[in-house]
Amino acid sequence: MDMEYRRLGRSGLKVSLLSFGSWVTFKNQVDVDTAVEQLTVAREYGVNFFDNAEAYAGGESERIMGEALQKLGWDRGDFVVSSKFFWGIKDGVNTKNTLNRKYLLEAIQPSLDRFQLDHLDLIFCHRPDPETPIEETVRAMDYLIEHGKALYWGTSEWSADEIRAAWDVADRHGWHKPVMEQPEYNLFNRRKVEKEYARLYEDIGLGLTTWSPLASGLLTGKYLDGVPEGSRATVLEWLSDRLTDEQANAKVAELKDVADELDCTLAQLSIAWCASNENVSTVITGASRVEQIHDNMGALEVIPKLTPEVHERIDAIFPRGKRS
Repeated sequence: MDMEYRRLGRSGLKVSLLSFGSWVTFKNQVDVDTAVEQLTVAREYGVNFFDNAEAYAGGESERIMGEALQKLGWDRGDFVVSSKFFWGIKDGVNTKNTLNRKYLLEAIQPSLDRFQLDHLDLIFCHRPDPETPIEETVRAMDYLIEHGKALYWGTSEWSADEIRAAWDVADRHGWHKPVMEQPEYNLFNRRKVEKEYARLYEDIGLGLTTWSPLASGLLTGKYLDGVPEGSRATVLEWLSDRLTDEQANAKVAELKDVADELDCTLAQLSIAWCASNENVSTVITGASRVEQIHDNMGALEVIPKLTPEVHERIDAIFPRGKRS
């Protein structure tokens, strides 16, 4: 199955249904040479969107991806790259955990320098900031777009009310509106995408660049027998309890029966399930090894197999619109 390209919400920008992100892996498990190999393989499958964030590995993830892109020498029109801002990478009252105008306008250029790019395609407000007036944040994002630093902006892990408030402010002032949201979305975490945001898709044309389709690896099935050496749970210790939860893994074991019947891996089924939601513009995948990219992209072949009957079986294991 060839890669599908979906519009990012109501914008004219098209992104690959499966995309590639750098969270956790870049620097911790992936250096520049490996990144070149990974981006090359992902691009061969038709991936055109590569996700990143300022805070990932304290800016090193951006630098590694930027160097890889330079080595690859792709035409700028052939790929979409993003970054996200909020957490900050420098200690200071105006440089961490904020979306104030000073931080946003001063953070963008160092990010561009690390990427070795003159603009980013997508920029996200990585979390909401209750201490900064939403009008100040929206105006700053509009400024960055007007001055050519980015092409589209959106949010990540904002509530529906916060997204609508930002959109309304932008609409009232004639500023660039938020185009997309980046929420966690997987079989264990369905509520926000399927219930909370439900009206935003039609009302404001919200697009989604969803992350963690495998629930940090839980949906791969590799934690059914404990934590393997070198797995994500050993890199992020706070994940260990979640990944070894007996009830969660019992659900994964049930899902494996469905995957076996469809002749695919658990990862492929889980990614394909996310992609089958028509409100999802792109599903961000990640990998520490090239082999994982090949496996993840195999999800494209699984999407047509997700009949209404298969969806009903999956819903019986993971109830619709809920966080399991």
